[in-house]
Amino acid sequence: MLAGMAIAAPIFVFDAVFIIDRVLLFFALVVQGISLVHAITQRSDAFAAIGTLPKGGWIAILAVCLLLTLLGFGALSIFGLIGIAAGLIYLLDVRVGLRDLHDGKGFW
Repeated sequence: MLAGMAIAAPIFVFDAVFIIDRVLLFFALVVQGISLVHAITQRSDAFAAIGTLPKGGWIAILAVCLLLTLLGFGALSIFGLIGIAAGLIYLLDVRVGLRDLHDGKGFW
């Protein structure tokens, strides 16, 4: 009975790793995609007003990371992790600053 359990464990591990990898990839693509769409739809002068990178810089960073994540490097590659970090920084810091600049009546 113990021999049967030892054989099933490695098979389950590969399934679990596959599912976790797909969930992280979906999360990375959603975060990077939402950040990129939001950056594209904002005014250029608003980025300078809150004292952050210019609009073109954010779009370049987010687009390149999204593209590299989509090309198969995955969410756990260095490009995927940088993309997740850049997307979260944009959503949690820059987007909030842009929203406050518009008195809470921004696009999102």
